[in-house]
Amino acid sequence: MARVVILKTGATYPSLRETFGDFDSWFVARLSPELDLHVVDVTAEELPGKPGDWDGIVVTGSPAMVSDRAPWSEQTGTWLADAVKEEVPVLGVCYGHQLLAHALGGEAGYHPRGRETGTHQVELLDAAMEDPLFEGFPHQFPAQLTHRQSVLRLPDNAILLGRNEFEPHQAFRVGRCAWGVQFHPEFSAEVMRAYLKVQAPDLEKEGLDADALLDNVIDAPDATSLLGRFSQLVLKG
Repeated sequence: MARVVILKTGATYPSLRETFGDFDSWFVARLSPELDLHVVDVTAEELPGKPGDWDGIVVTGSPAMVSDRAPWSEQTGTWLADAVKEEVPVLGVCYGHQLLAHALGGEAGYHPRGRETGTHQVELLDAAMEDPLFEGFPHQFPAQLTHRQSVLRLPDNAILLGRNEFEPHQAFRVGRCAWGVQFHPEFSAEVMRAYLKVQAPDLEKEGLDADALLDNVIDAPDATSLLGRFSQLVLKG
């Protein structure tokens, strides 16, 4: 079986963990059962050997901030840069997307317009139509999002694949098989609603309409299909 490591970079809100489990369980549920999956909490555990020991690597989201440059985060970023050099398939999500960009010479930091959260449309660019992961996707699709930091500048050799009105760097690829996505393919609509309910007091302080964001949450089947697509790329080698 193809061996895939899920690098867990943090934990969700305690109230969500009680109901839905934690980040890693959401990824496990959407990745192919044909994969031999391993979870490593890089905030507390050693990095899992060498990147070449794995057939694929997935990096989760986190409540941490890439720009804080915590030692565990910087070490994980260096490890991911080695994975890209070795052409091990990588998929970084939210924090993982930002960390991948940072590790490869881009810049991650607070979005100048603040927080993006809820279900929003993502637009794919023409480059995505020939991308191994996004080929066959619709040009526009809904996705679940929640982030305050973003990729402010892509690595020089990155190919921009997706964006929206708020976030110019929703998806990118570096090399043959390393991707970052700002949106959350592991989120269900139920998880997104739970996030918004926890965030509601902060959203109101930030001038966002929490009730309207809750009302606008819908399923995002194209976005959630991404983890199955990544699984198939890994399985095909």
